[in-house]
Amino acid sequence: MKPELICFWLAVALYGVSAFSYIFGLIGKFDKLFLVGLLSALAGFVPHTASIGLRWTASGVEPFITISESITFGVFMAVLLFLIFQLTVKKVAPLGVLVMPISFVLMGWAGTLMKEVATSLNPALQSAWLWVHIVGATSGFASVLIAAGLGLIYLLKQKNSGGIYDRLPELGVLDTQSYRFVAGGFIMYGLMIISGAYWSNTVKGNYWAWDPVEVWSLISWLIYGIYLHLRVTFGWRGSRLAWYSLAALVVMIVSYWGIPFSMETFHSGFRIDHT
Repeated sequence: MKPELICFWLAVALYGVSAFSYIFGLIGKFDKLFLVGLLSALAGFVPHTASIGLRWTASGVEPFITISESITFGVFMAVLLFLIFQLTVKKVAPLGVLVMPISFVLMGWAGTLMKEVATSLNPALQSAWLWVHIVGATSGFASVLIAAGLGLIYLLKQKNSGGIYDRLPELGVLDTQSYRFVAGGFIMYGLMIISGAYWSNTVKGNYWAWDPVEVWSLISWLIYGIYLHLRVTFGWRGSRLAWYSLAALVVMIVSYWGIPFSMETFHSGFRIDHT
């Protein structure tokens, strides 16, 4: 097996250990499993990074063009942001109970879709705007995933008390943290849409083509815009926005990876040939 694949599946395995550690830690109210989950996520991030680097250096082609690569890079950004948040703000130990299972499932799915390393890049993709577009998309996904995780922790703390729940931040703090991540995701998602429109005009001569991925990306962005509007203008707080962040995450994942996987789109036309 190629070193790239060994690193990739090692990362999947360690993310699996992390995911189940968080789940069983929460069910059993056993704090030490959260530490196991965090360390497993950190350990998995190393081969995950190596697998992306090896794929990239094998051909010099950016490793986030196909759906498999896109998912892998999106999870990379999500785990990176999760680890930064967990290692700097250490009071939300169970946060990985949503982040790591989703990362584990997405990585496993990416593994089933993986193709050989590309040897050429579509000329339309040879642009610095590709980086802006991808970084906006993946960091936006990472932000709203963390926001949904905080929303889930908010709902769990609201309904439970004692043990680990007493050591979590106050509900108001969790609500504010989730809001900040949604705001960050909204900005980065907007950057993705704007850079994609500019890029589209450069290569196709129009800013907007009503491609299904474009439409669903706009819908996802508007959904998070409505979240912010409900909070800022109408004063929504607490459990309503926590549920909203969880529902919005489902729509975002479907629009990000489900749509290009299920139908041919403008974006799928940009996929590179593997020769």
